Amino acid sequence: MSETAYIATTTIPARRAPMRMTGAWGLVRTRLLNSPTNILLTILCALLLWFTVLPTVRFLLVDAVWQGSDRNACLPETVGRPVGACWPFIQAKLSQFIYGFYPASERWRVDLTFLLGAMLLVPLLIPQLPAKAANAALFFLGFPIIAFLLLHGGYGGLTVVPTRLWGGMLVTLVVAITGIVASMPIGIALALGRRSSIPLIRFGCIAFIEFWRGVPLITVLFFATYMLPLFLPGNFTVDGLVRVLIGVALFAGAYNAEVIRGGLQAIPRGQAEAASALGLSWWRTTRLVVLPQALRHVIPGLVNSFIALLKDTSLVSIVALFDLLGQLRAAFADPAWSSPSTLFTGFAFTGIIYFVMCFGMSRYSLFVERRLNAHRRR
Repeated sequence: MSETAYIATTTIPARRAPMRMTGAWGLVRTRLLNSPTNILLTILCALLLWFTVLPTVRFLLVDAVWQGSDRNACLPETVGRPVGACWPFIQAKLSQFIYGFYPASERWRVDLTFLLGAMLLVPLLIPQLPAKAANAALFFLGFPIIAFLLLHGGYGGLTVVPTRLWGGMLVTLVVAITGIVASMPIGIALALGRRSSIPLIRFGCIAFIEFWRGVPLITVLFFATYMLPLFLPGNFTVDGLVRVLIGVALFAGAYNAEVIRGGLQAIPRGQAEAASALGLSWWRTTRLVVLPQALRHVIPGLVNSFIALLKDTSLVSIVALFDLLGQLRAAFADPAWSSPSTLFTGFAFTGIIYFVMCFGMSRYSLFVERRLNAHRRR
């Protein structure tokens, strides 16, 4: 039996090199141009960036005016070209945006308050640093008292500065931080009360939550500012800023209560039953077992509420409290800086500030979430 051998007499043509799948070009081919749908979406996104990002960069940086002493520096007739952002306006009004109408000779007290707050807050945000309990006690209990004494005055020879002179970033941070810190215990208490087996507590918490969630924040601010004094005794008054802080804390607490209640419902009953079998009381079970797990589950929802509260602080300008946005509107009334680009520059500046603060909160919440959920990584 013979075997026939087949031997090629010609060389096989060389095949094309495989498509490159690594590097920037490989990423573009595999993620952006790998299908007709993705190609269309890529083109649309590129057009969107072309018509939004490029004009923004051109306005804020390329065509911007960086030096000047009045509105004439930001006029096209003076510059001789199209004018973008008028940054001299921001430089001239920067102290007003930070301190509001706080007396210039006393602004060191605001700076000292900001410095103390940063010195106490930063160690709390860094997990590796020790003494978290003492640091938290100083920040949440001691710092508010010290900040009030410094900012308001009237003690230790400090001149009294009424809250109606506060403004700018000072008011924005006071309202935001007070609302965030005070709303958390309120929200936890309401969430636990809504799950209580005692009907009076449960229905009371339900009524409180539904009332505050059903009323717009601007209505709360108007009531706290203008209507609440009508129900107080004649000789009893509450500072306008304090009334706003109380209203914001109660309003935010009602929203946080529902977020926290969602986390409590996500905890299996076996956790509480196991703690009870070990002899833990209801309070210790809630504080040591249930609540820490529930708060870990709702970090994204809580931070979302905090970010919304930070942006809602701009509503206080409607009730005669000049926060950052209120001071910006007041600065527009200065005829020395009245120009076509001043309005857009001011809102761009405040928008950048709000974005930086909100983005920082969002990124830190992701860091905390990853750290607390390390046991779930595979």
